[in-house]
Amino acid sequence: MKLRRTMLFMPGNNPGMLQRAGVFGADSVIFDLEDAVNPAEKDAARVLVRNALQTFRYEMLETVVRINSFSGGACGEADVHEIARAKPAAIMLPKAAGQEVKILAGLLDQIEKEEGLPGGSIKIFPLVETAYGLVHIDAIISSSPRITGILLGAEDLTADLGIKRTKSGEEIFYARCQVVTACKAAGIDAIDTPFADANDPEGLKNDTLKAKSLGMTGKAAINPRQIDTIHEVLAPDEAEIKYAQRVIRAMQEAGKEGKGVVALDGKMIDAPILARARNTWEKAKQAGIRSGSYEEYSR
Repeated sequence: MKLRRTMLFMPGNNPGMLQRAGVFGADSVIFDLEDAVNPAEKDAARVLVRNALQTFRYEMLETVVRINSFSGGACGEADVHEIARAKPAAIMLPKAAGQEVKILAGLLDQIEKEEGLPGGSIKIFPLVETAYGLVHIDAIISSSPRITGILLGAEDLTADLGIKRTKSGEEIFYARCQVVTACKAAGIDAIDTPFADANDPEGLKNDTLKAKSLGMTGKAAINPRQIDTIHEVLAPDEAEIKYAQRVIRAMQEAGKEGKGVVALDGKMIDAPILARARNTWEKAKQAGIRSGSYEEYSR
């Protein structure tokens, strides 16, 4: 299990931010060559991010680079040729569509071969932020085995739909559900859209709780101050952990008796609920809330 609770956006043209990327505590960082960079600075930002990836040690930090779209001229392809050779963990593709994912995957195949990198080592993270992308999300996910997750981009999506983006988020309820369902079916991460107001921690908490309740596995952040709140909300709480412990113990006792199901608090517990309990325990372990494996705990 890869812990990907937070993905922190950072402008690719800010040397200070690139250098300090590893100190903020995010699970992943997205070096942005698209929206955060003025068109006149695209070439310089591309080189800056490449040099940062080759120079700084981002230990325990997943490095993702958001490139420019292939439909916006040659900039996107130039991004890939420059950045992929510096071996980021993943390339994020904006306004993703299946055909563009295939183009990106083909470029990565070529670069990995030229650089002597293991095939498929650089992952792809499509950004679903258009009506077309949302409708065709299954085709996007199935277009390459490199895909490791989907990020929902609500700002661009609501603009494409011609509707108002609100803090309450009712307007993206369907989009969130669509992304979660498609990602769960494919066994990849579903990352929620950023909360745009960095000065509203309560709003961020409520928005993250909504995302968690729908099954989002992580959330993008636009400011380092948002990281702790997101981690706190997405981590299993004490009640969830204790229930997971009880489920694991109950199922292990049932297994000793040759049973596949068992009643706990008057409710039937079977294999899917056990899998959820183990997942909760593993998340708690990776978040530093618990230590050891569930097998060790149950002894």
